[in-house]
Amino acid sequence: MSGKILVQIQTPVTQSIEAVKSLLTWRGRGTDPMPATTEFVNEGEGSRLVLVLSNKKDSYYVVTPVKCSCPAATYHPGQLCKHQRKHFPQVTMPAATASESIRPECKWPGGLNGPVDEVRGVA
Repeated sequence: MSGKILVQIQTPVTQSIEAVKSLLTWRGRGTDPMPATTEFVNEGEGSRLVLVLSNKKDSYYVVTPVKCSCPAATYHPGQLCKHQRKHFPQVTMPAATASESIRPECKWPGGLNGPVDEVRGVA
């Protein structure tokens, strides 16, 4: 191999059919017919990545436990896409922490919840 990176794992990028054919040929796997999904394991790091053929069959999405290059993952950040749920079922998204809440943590002077309580005379 000429040292050219065919698949970028840290930030998944949708791959062309030609790039996946080159990768499969380099790995000694058949390319005719093209597989719908192809799994790769990086033995050194123990990480896994799956290439999933798009519905249009014009490109492959790069799917890892953390990210996916499909449009759904782009439009819904922080949520697992269907590819991640299918190929990495053990992965779950972290629950929201208290610091991410938009609810105010304090009260107005006098222990009131806001100006409405002041008007109503609630104490």
